[in-house]
Amino acid sequence: MSAKYSVVVPCYNEEANIPLILKRFKEVINRDDIEVVLVNNGSTDDSQNVFAELLPNFSFAKVVVVVKNQGYGFGILAGLKECQGDFIGWTHADMQTDPADLIRAIDIIEESGCNEKIYVKGNRKGRAIFDQFFTTGMSIFETIYLQTKLSDINAQPNLFHKSFFKSWQSPPHDFSLDLFVLYTASKMGLETKRFDVVFPERVHGESKWNTGFGSKWKFIKRTIEFSTKLKKEITR
Repeated sequence: MSAKYSVVVPCYNEEANIPLILKRFKEVINRDDIEVVLVNNGSTDDSQNVFAELLPNFSFAKVVVVVKNQGYGFGILAGLKECQGDFIGWTHADMQTDPADLIRAIDIIEESGCNEKIYVKGNRKGRAIFDQFFTTGMSIFETIYLQTKLSDINAQPNLFHKSFFKSWQSPPHDFSLDLFVLYTASKMGLETKRFDVVFPERVHGESKWNTGFGSKWKFIKRTIEFSTKLKKEITR
């Protein structure tokens, strides 16, 4: 298979969701130029055995192993480095982001004539009111602080040309990666295309970070710290 499109799916302790997401990808992939790069991002559950058992049944998928979890962003970056496609990106493994959204993102890429300067990203709908309020607040803060329009920063999927990935300088290894990529795309003048995606509750397991107000406060602090770093780099 010669992949034109590659999507990374970081998996940290997602053994229950791995069979579901592989099954869903198989249902929606109707062409032979799409590659799914699953990253076992330092999982401590039975994910590796699940991968070993299931992957032979899914010719479009492969696994990248990160022995020790070093962050959400680190896992995604490890997967992006192994992508064979011209257009690459990522989505989540928790079944809150439908693999069918990747096909919609590919359609947008192809409608643009496979423009290398396009960046396609989801825009979440159907979320809990508190989560939507939190996201809106962070979007307003980042837009004002970084003087760049930034909304629904952590929405999935993300899809862009590999040349954009190769231009990144010192991307973060944590959840700030989404902010870094969206902001960098804007500063580099990429044409950002957003499309609405449904964001339901998780099917199995719990979020690895969104576990209440305390976790959100930690996320806010980390994001502000990274935003400060980004702004300093602008003014150099």
